[in-house]
Amino acid sequence: MGFKKKFDKLSVKVRKILSTSPRCHDWEHTLRVLHNAKMIASNEKGADKKVIELGALLHDIARADEMAIKGGICHAKKGAELAGKILKDADFDKNICQKVVKCVRRHRFRSDQRPISIEEKVVYDADKLDSVGAVGLGRAFLFAGREGAKVHNTKEEATTSSAYSVNDTAYREYLVKQRHIPDKMQTATGRKIALKRVKFMKDFFDKLDDEIYT
Repeated sequence: MGFKKKFDKLSVKVRKILSTSPRCHDWEHTLRVLHNAKMIASNEKGADKKVIELGALLHDIARADEMAIKGGICHAKKGAELAGKILKDADFDKNICQKVVKCVRRHRFRSDQRPISIEEKVVYDADKLDSVGAVGLGRAFLFAGREGAKVHNTKEEATTSSAYSVNDTAYREYLVKQRHIPDKMQTATGRKIALKRVKFMKDFFDKLDDEIYT
């Protein structure tokens, strides 16, 4: 069976697994990350596109498990373990499997496992791009609403609050994580796009502050 047929068959399985994931990290998110990965890879020399596409497809395979216990496990670490088993069962090449597992293990923003290979860097950047810009705002508000957080709060409230609290707003996500993403990007293509998207987010929150607090 060729790569495309194997990939399409695996996609059906992954979509079913992700059906229990929160909307911020569901199948639609995976499709967007896959799109981002292909876009970045087309501008990066020497990247194995098969590894990148599989890494993007499987990067959040354990996200539902992490969210179910409020971040009590690392979805990247568990996801890497699951990805290895899934790829083996799907009869993918052993060398490809090993590279994909590393992509999954090293894609997380809050992790001590940093991306090393170009494939790992592309998957990392593709995932991060989906958390900034207009889609990043949508996801941040979706997450905040699910956790019962406020629509907006002050910078002090946001930066001194804890995760999964009433002050874990979209603004907190922007201040704590999203505005720093361009500095964390691993590829020139990803960084260029991220800078534009974060500028859009800053303008949005400046406007929100103006409407609410002035």
